[in-house]
Amino acid sequence: MRFLRSERVGAVLLLGAAALGLVLANLPGIGAALTSFANWHPHVPVPGLSLSPKDWVSDGLLALFFFSVSIELRREMAVGELNTVRKAVLPAIAALGGVIAPAVIYLAIAGREFPTGWPIPTATDIAFALGILGLFGRHIPNHVRVFLLALAVIDDLIAILIIAFFFTRGVQLPWLAGAAVCLLLVAWLSKLLAPRSPYVLGRRRRWPVVAALWVLAVLTWWFVLMSGVHPTIAGVALGFVIARQPGGRMRALLEPVTNGGVLPLFAFAAAAVAFPAVGVGELHTEFWAVVIALPLGKLCGIVLAGSVGSLGSLGSLGRRGAPGERSPGSRASGTLGIVDLVMIGCLGGVGFTVALLMNELAFRGRPEITDEGTLAVLVGSAAAIVYSAVFVALRSRHYGRRVRAE
Repeated sequence: MRFLRSERVGAVLLLGAAALGLVLANLPGIGAALTSFANWHPHVPVPGLSLSPKDWVSDGLLALFFFSVSIELRREMAVGELNTVRKAVLPAIAALGGVIAPAVIYLAIAGREFPTGWPIPTATDIAFALGILGLFGRHIPNHVRVFLLALAVIDDLIAILIIAFFFTRGVQLPWLAGAAVCLLLVAWLSKLLAPRSPYVLGRRRRWPVVAALWVLAVLTWWFVLMSGVHPTIAGVALGFVIARQPGGRMRALLEPVTNGGVLPLFAFAAAAVAFPAVGVGELHTEFWAVVIALPLGKLCGIVLAGSVGSLGSLGSLGRRGAPGERSPGSRASGTLGIVDLVMIGCLGGVGFTVALLMNELAFRGRPEITDEGTLAVLVGSAAAIVYSAVFVALRSRHYGRRVRAE
């Protein structure tokens, strides 16, 4: 299972699952059967659980991914690259620019016809971006990866807030109150599993507490689902309230599951759409808006915002080029060159997982528009994958030559 923790393996599985879903959905006979099964709603006696297999993946399993993301975000805010304002401000500015620019470009193209789709091109797939960096960036310095990680984590936080505020309608407060009670119990019980808690030092059995935490987690998810809030928010909330030590262990246990199962399965289910039976000229403006805004908007927004942020000495962006181009000692200094920022902007255009989720939420109830949006995310992300892979490979060669010269 160790290989499933690799960012490279995760990126390959994600891309392979999406390609397989797209191919199968367009095969005669198989495509229709696959679509029918994905949208089949079996009767379940428990309220709210008569979900289709596709809903179980996007509303249920994806909550595990957001649980892991929120634990990672919390760790970075406590002891990682976001634990001080100075560390967090430049990635935050770059991430904000990478959200605003794609949204503006989308609205400029889509106009008033499909305004609800503006969140689709604002998301970066953290797993895929890091996977491309791992696949093609063998010699890329660690501080560049750290900046990309910080930017992607903040990007995920913004995506979570967008889901919470823009895709939540008709909130039922009594159900949310039930979720809040469960979260308080999770926060209390998880502290019993801290390394130096009296419960652990007393050598008491841990499995009853772990079992209770899982039961409370499922109940939290169900309460959030019934409240009208998107259920992936339950995973986010659980990740923030659980005690840090048991939370870190749970994230480590879930990492192979999310990398090898949850994310590829979601990519497969989301990408399993038939090509629209229309000509290229008959595609809706929403398609072209996403295709352009995702790779181009992310690149422009991250580079422009990051450059402006660096002018006020808010971060570590070098003004005179890449670290390796200035002096042998600059590479060790951890400064980020403008060329590296362009590379990060290219990687930011890989939307994929969260962008596909945004597409489903933005156009829920309009399957023909949802399908075009899915294809647009795949096309835009594919373009970003190609040029970011080339850019990362060239940049890695540059750093490799610099290391050998030094």
